[in-house]
Amino acid sequence: MSEAALEEVSVLSSIYCGEGELRVRQQDAQDGVMVQINTSVGGERRLDVSLLFYLHPPYPLCPPAISVSSSSLSRTQCQDIRQKLLGQAAALPPEPMVHRLVERLQECVELQRWSLQLQLTGRLLLGRCILVILLGARPSIKEFCRLLKTVKVDVDSSGRKCKERMMKVLIESPSSPSAGHGLQGFVVKSYESLPELSAAFQELNMMEIYQQILPSLSG
Repeated sequence: MSEAALEEVSVLSSIYCGEGELRVRQQDAQDGVMVQINTSVGGERRLDVSLLFYLHPPYPLCPPAISVSSSSLSRTQCQDIRQKLLGQAAALPPEPMVHRLVERLQECVELQRWSLQLQLTGRLLLGRCILVILLGARPSIKEFCRLLKTVKVDVDSSGRKCKERMMKVLIESPSSPSAGHGLQGFVVKSYESLPELSAAFQELNMMEIYQQILPSLSG
């Protein structure tokens, strides 16, 4: 295993030093390190979440494998959060990143919580541009956007919690049951190119919307 991984585990042990917060499940020169971090996230109603990070021997030259579990969230929600963290890990520079990913968990859980509370379905598309597609009542969508701008759910380049002040609405479009959109739940997906992004909109039967926002994405 890398010297960076060993040093990071030492640092994490000092950060997550509460009872039961951190557990080293595996530490082997051939297989790497497996670290479990148990944390609580959210506002007044805290949610307990367990994160399992597999730091393979090449780490941090390759991102960690991640597992997410929680008695407070459904299996689908945990999988959505896992996909979002994996996408963020792949986009980060090759340096120790576990603590930063734990901090990003706050954003993942808050987006899931808001979509449930406001009865919205949607997609969070992670790539060169971060896009949120929402389907639901207009007042609920406006409230979701207000929360994004006023609640600290993101992390800036220096690791400090911040708000999504730069968020802007690209398009608003009425929807009807006959539109046949494939939106169910609130799902996180990553994309690496415009063709992959186009395919995501195609899957949702939203190519007309994609064509309308494409100039904003290409600029």
